[in-house]
Amino acid sequence: MKHSRMLTLAALVLAAGLAHSTASADPQSDIGYRGWGPRLGLSSDPDQIHFGAHFDYGHFSRHVRFQPNVELGLSDNESLLALNAEAAYRFSADWDVWTPYLGGGLGVNIKSWDNGRDDDSETDLGVNLLGGIDKGLSNGDRFFVELKVSLNDIPDLKATVGWTFYH
Repeated sequence: MKHSRMLTLAALVLAAGLAHSTASADPQSDIGYRGWGPRLGLSSDPDQIHFGAHFDYGHFSRHVRFQPNVELGLSDNESLLALNAEAAYRFSADWDVWTPYLGGGLGVNIKSWDNGRDDDSETDLGVNLLGGIDKGLSNGDRFFVELKVSLNDIPDLKATVGWTFYH
């Protein structure tokens, strides 16, 4: 990955940390920072392992959660940095049961690869559709399993597990 992309990723992580310290939501309000967590998974075309972080920014309306995320995918001579703004509808308000959700959003995908002579990269805007199942845990955190399909084939499919830590 080129130096400028690493700086972009570092800036995003810093911005998320600042958002946490300045915009924590009142537990009684609907919109605002709630928590964050790691995510890890596999993708198809390109075939990669991806990891990253997501942020729970509360609910736009009943059951609709805004959860932007950043993911870095790695494989032989190729990397994919995905910056996603996604929302999902959770089918039940009952937090302590496994509940399905569906959603989607926009993503900026920065793909870099080594073609043998020098590094090349391209940036694309993508549309993502996602679905999964999640469960609130007894300590207040949340665990989820998610499948994501890109309508722009970058990547075709992602399978992700994640954990959200709430304050």
